[in-house]
Amino acid sequence: MERNYGYLFEEELLNEIEAAGKCKLIKQGERLLDIGQDIKVMPLLFSGAIKILREDEQGDELLLYFIEKGDTCAMTFSCCMGTGKSEIRAVAESDTELLLIPIEKMDEWMAKYQSWRVFILDSYHSRMTELLETIDTLAFMKMDERLMKYLKDRAMVTNDDVIYSTHQDVAQDLHTSRVVVSRLLKSLENEGRIELSRNHIKVIDL
Repeated sequence: MERNYGYLFEEELLNEIEAAGKCKLIKQGERLLDIGQDIKVMPLLFSGAIKILREDEQGDELLLYFIEKGDTCAMTFSCCMGTGKSEIRAVAESDTELLLIPIEKMDEWMAKYQSWRVFILDSYHSRMTELLETIDTLAFMKMDERLMKYLKDRAMVTNDDVIYSTHQDVAQDLHTSRVVVSRLLKSLENEGRIELSRNHIKVIDL
């Protein structure tokens, strides 16, 4: 805990977090939180990455952003201030170690510790910036540019230039069809920006 968050929080808060939190390891592809689920905990990431998704009425998903080591998802806290139901889906992008904090501790620490208030407000700001980037990507980028940005973002959060996904997985994250993704991936490979292999993609143009 101190290794990952000691630079942010004072010793008293670190002790409270350790006492209240529960460590968990989730495997790549495992769901941490689903849409409509009661929110009872908030994650603090020690390692790995989590992707945050929305779902439309047809059940199709759209990737909103990633959270990484040292992050949390303030969206969960925001939901708890409303209905207490999750409006997002959280899925492990890679094997992830995290600490789950009971949601009732959020208000208590917001009032008690300035460092926690700053941390939560910074998280809100970061997530809002990423949501605006997602909107800009949808509104202003062509699909090939969206695809390349998506591949670079995944390579960055996993610290691995090889992305282990099928074309269908990529299409689901980008809310488009597998045929479109396959065609664009082949075009990017011809441009020398990626290399395609069975069920994984190597990003060259980082």
